[in-house]
Amino acid sequence: MNGSNVIFRRLKMIKRFAFVIFLLAAPCLLCAQERTVAPTWLHRNVASVPVKSSDITTPSCHYKPLFGAGDSETGIVRSVARFGEADLDAGGHCKEVSYPAEEQIYYVLSGIGTVSYGGKKSSVKKDDFMYFPPQVRHGLANTSSSPLRFVVMGFNIPHGVTVPAPPSELQIANANDVGLEFVSGHPKSTQFRLLIGGSKATRDKIDCATVVTSLFLMEFTPGGTNFPHHHDKAEEIYLILDGHGNIVAGGGKNGIEGLHPSGPGDAYFFRLNSTVGFYNTGKTRAHILAVRSWYPFRQRGYGN
Repeated sequence: MNGSNVIFRRLKMIKRFAFVIFLLAAPCLLCAQERTVAPTWLHRNVASVPVKSSDITTPSCHYKPLFGAGDSETGIVRSVARFGEADLDAGGHCKEVSYPAEEQIYYVLSGIGTVSYGGKKSSVKKDDFMYFPPQVRHGLANTSSSPLRFVVMGFNIPHGVTVPAPPSELQIANANDVGLEFVSGHPKSTQFRLLIGGSKATRDKIDCATVVTSLFLMEFTPGGTNFPHHHDKAEEIYLILDGHGNIVAGGGKNGIEGLHPSGPGDAYFFRLNSTVGFYNTGKTRAHILAVRSWYPFRQRGYGN
């Protein structure tokens, strides 16, 4: 009996010890189950994104946040402060804004109106694109009886980065005045309109940005592609303007591309080193508005 009691007591001690270990480990197991993996890319469709209040909204100016400020998922978006679409009612206006550490670009998708830049006003029309440096007050107004629609793009200026003095005049141009050209490293089935580049660049229509390294339009022939690739120092956004095809976003370890059927209004954000590309599967030409901005690495050079 004594031997049996000793064995019984030892078994009880082992069970108690195992139970204590389980209690200690359980919170860690729960934490592991609750942890989510950050995505390498994000997808939004303009038609399905709700209108939300923002810095520029008024009763006649409506904003749909796609990425960055106002979006539900901002953890992986670093250089992009905001990216969305604004709609201006006939005769309406957006609030004028300025930011101490954010440069912005507007691209007019449809309509006509006026833009204010530091108190000076200029006319705008479809396919106009314009650059706003930090600290310069700016805004859009609709001077017509039809809606005006434009893309709002904002990019964070990292702390300590020196920004050139803002131009005295608004930097504005129209995409149709920028010629199509082939870009080295890309197939002949895709041509580019190089719209805005960095302050040290020379090939774009407007070269004055700090964080933005390139704003451009891509035109794809039927069956054309720009080849899947990635950027190890920049984030990128694609907005499909027209046409249909497969966006390449991410991919498995076996190298198989992640293909996502897409059409007008589909927008994709690609974080650092995410695979990005497009295959035009339609019978007509496809057009994508794209913007690339430097990832905010420490001690990197800006101004392109």
